[in-house]
Amino acid sequence: MFTWIIENIATIVICLVLILIVAAIIYSMARDKKKGKSSCGGGCQGCPMSGSCHKH
Repeated sequence: MFTWIIENIATIVICLVLILIVAAIIYSMARDKKKGKSSCGGGCQGCPMSGSCHKH
């Protein structure tokens, strides 16, 4: 088992880094949603659905 970990350490580290990045993005989006911020980036002047996705 230990040799398998040594042989695949690069893959394991990359997977852990990607998991941390995704978790940070999800945490940030959840925090922004609690604060009432939009996740779409704004700029809704030309969007035909602007009245449906944001509370005015």
